[in-house]
Amino acid sequence: MGIATYEGVVQYGQIRLRKNVRLPEQTKVYVLVPEQETKQVRVVSPRLVHPEQAADFRKEMIEVGSDAEV
Repeated sequence: MGIATYEGVVQYGQIRLRKNVRLPEQTKVYVLVPEQETKQVRVVSPRLVHPEQAADFRKEMIEVGSDAEV
């Protein structure tokens, strides 16, 4: 059994071979996917320009009785 390797891409959910490769209908193929590059995303917390304004963002906790209506 011979093996041929062709490069292709996925477009709109279908595999498209490059270089105008034509294979007969019902040809058995195996698809190998090289490891995908992963992009690292860095999420940073916002910083106040004026740290003295931090008090403006304090949370207030209010206890509600168990019989309170929702």
